[in-house]
Amino acid sequence: MHRIRLDNTVFEGLNNVYVLDDGPELVLIDAGVALPEVHEQLTEELAALGHDVADVDRVLLTHWHSDHAGLAGAIQSASGATIHVHEADAPLVAGDEASLLEERDLQAEKFREWGMPDDRREELSEFLGDHMDLGGEPCEATPFVDGDRFEVNGRTLEAVHLPGHAAGLTAFHDAGADEAFVGDAILPKYTPNVGGADVRVDDPLGSYVASLLALIDLDPGVAWPGHRDRIDDPAGRAATILRHHVERTRNVVDVLRREGPSTPWAVSAALFGDLHGIHVLHGPGEAYAHLDHLADHGVAERDGTRYALVDDDPDVASLFPDPGIDRVVEWEG
Repeated sequence: MHRIRLDNTVFEGLNNVYVLDDGPELVLIDAGVALPEVHEQLTEELAALGHDVADVDRVLLTHWHSDHAGLAGAIQSASGATIHVHEADAPLVAGDEASLLEERDLQAEKFREWGMPDDRREELSEFLGDHMDLGGEPCEATPFVDGDRFEVNGRTLEAVHLPGHAAGLTAFHDAGADEAFVGDAILPKYTPNVGGADVRVDDPLGSYVASLLALIDLDPGVAWPGHRDRIDDPAGRAATILRHHVERTRNVVDVLRREGPSTPWAVSAALFGDLHGIHVLHGPGEAYAHLDHLADHGVAERDGTRYALVDDDPDVASLFPDPGIDRVVEWEG
């Protein structure tokens, strides 16, 4: 297995594309963002491994976000490769107009629900519009579901559905090698955004917590993330991220206690300050995910766009399951 690191100046940072070429097939896990210079970089990096883009047989996508799926269409056009993606994300990767329109309409609805001011909503809409091309050309997407298995050059990769950051986010687990390709389910530095990164996810924080528990239960020896370097204790990292969300929820409770009834936008401002670019989406989305979790557990109630505490001194830890392990895996270096 080889890792290619592709440039990405728009989102989280360098994107990892994993090359499985130790057999008759050339298979990629993820594809990078659809920018000409990134396409050229992928071509050059594959050539250094003795391959051409036209040689690619299959691409396994961890999720639909453009920094992971953007070049899938170009790869398919050059090679005829089969593009596999979870059924929840397949319509977006395929460029289905109705699904894309539904996702944009849902975003606009959420922006209003979050209390996003008109000028910031226009700023974000302009940013998203300016970067639509990063999703690349549509392709024929072959959907899979949780538990499906892919035989790749003698190894078996099992699809493990881990929604939260994205509705279709999926890890590919190789039990024989004791490793998993996890996309953005867990990352070694940042905590993946929930709430804003994919507004189609119902109960975004609850869904993500369940996915973290699934990763802890899977307990692979190594995780290969969508960004940055490998994670040598994936279960410990997942538990660390879960505890981070417990602490963030405490911070949200503190904001509501101090400020009174507040919108997700106001809570985001209190937590993260003034945001720009894609973070205008991620900040209030993250605040919304935690407020929604509080409301689902009866700690807060929603009135229009505002949330207010019902219980001024909740036991926040009780709103989350115990990850069952105490290891702390923070990013270093």
